[in-house]
Amino acid sequence: MNRKSFVALLAPLALGMAYMAAPQVARAQGNNTNIVVGADTTFPPFETEVDGKVTGFDIDMIKAIAKAEGLTVTIKTLPFNGIIPSLQTGALDAAVAGITIKTSRLQNVDFSDAYYKSGLSVLVKKDSDITGFADLKGHVVATKKATSSADYLQQHGFNMNDVKQFQDIDSAYEALETGGADAVIFDNPVNVNFKTLHPNVKTVGPLLTGEYYGIAISKKRPDLVAKINAGLAAIKKDGVYHQLFVKYFGGDTSGEVNAVLTPAAVAVSD
Repeated sequence: MNRKSFVALLAPLALGMAYMAAPQVARAQGNNTNIVVGADTTFPPFETEVDGKVTGFDIDMIKAIAKAEGLTVTIKTLPFNGIIPSLQTGALDAAVAGITIKTSRLQNVDFSDAYYKSGLSVLVKKDSDITGFADLKGHVVATKKATSSADYLQQHGFNMNDVKQFQDIDSAYEALETGGADAVIFDNPVNVNFKTLHPNVKTVGPLLTGEYYGIAISKKRPDLVAKINAGLAAIKKDGVYHQLFVKYFGGDTSGEVNAVLTPAAVAVSD
């Protein structure tokens, strides 16, 4: 094939690639008011899917923030361990999935100010002899892949080959209920939500960590950080933020973050 023919062949291909890249460029320049937001629907009550509709605290919150800032939201569901890579490539503009603000994650994505105070807890069957984290060595522990729960177990000397890590937390809970695991370590509000619906389980011991959730934002959309923070401040001021705690947590406001806590101030290390 001669050079002329080769160039002619490449021309439409290059045009097509430029067309596909155009929305990315527009988003990077802040010219697109629609934001693509990732969510993992296996994290109730923050995100879940009911009759094909994605709903939850985080979903209502990001939509309220977007409305306050004149933005519209397109929700894209995906597994939790695909969220950070998708933000890095620009396939997502932002993500809500109960994402703990961590120093390692700040290297790859930006975060909003903190919007929820959480921590890890231990969930066991009601007839279990396990009374807290110190009793877990030698037992089968289940958790969700690529989360701070898995990091915590590794940091505290657990052989990760012996820890059952699932793509979604529901599978970890199922393992606990069917005898495939002796305990689940996960975010306390989700454990409490499961405990409320399943009276055969209980949480034991104190919270293992104190951590904060933030809205993860692609570094390809630096313009969104200020907008999302402004929207978060607005829904705190007008009461919508508090109303979401009433709606999804039965009025339990222990997770409310009413002060402005920047990612740098609250980030936890791996």
